[in-house]
Amino acid sequence: MSPIPLRRLPGFLSVLIRSGALALVAGAAVAVVAGSGSLAARASTPAQIPVTSYRSASCGCCKGWVQHMRANGFAVRDVVVADLPAIKQRLGVPTRLSSCHTAEVEGFALEGHVPAADVKRLLHSRPAVAGIAVPGMPLGSPGMESAYGKEPFTVLAFTRTGAISSFSRHPQ
Repeated sequence: MSPIPLRRLPGFLSVLIRSGALALVAGAAVAVVAGSGSLAARASTPAQIPVTSYRSASCGCCKGWVQHMRANGFAVRDVVVADLPAIKQRLGVPTRLSSCHTAEVEGFALEGHVPAADVKRLLHSRPAVAGIAVPGMPLGSPGMESAYGKEPFTVLAFTRTGAISSFSRHPQ
């Protein structure tokens, strides 16, 4: 195949070729596609939602919950703290809904082993609540998986004034 004479190309193309800009543009396109995926693939991948999780150093199930959240599209920052009750108080978590770890996402508190699907629903619907909680540590909840089975549990919504209501139910 013989090269096309520059005089036959449209004006802007011949200028691009002579200046080297076309090679630069083509090289950039190749680098993008060869990099971490195509532009189309990266554009269709949703950004991860940042979550900050607070836990004591001794809690192992909290790490399981963090893994569950990461596997479901959240960018979790795992923070070990000495005074977890102070964080719960700052975020308005009622004492009777307390669990082993507390997190915050987009202005909402997350208490305990809340499933990622419920967090996504919370962020989508944005109800007038301070947060949602799974009190205690029910078997089968995210981070509390067990060979001994699952317990049914309810995710509860709470407000800063102390009102508590059911947000979702997870049967056995």
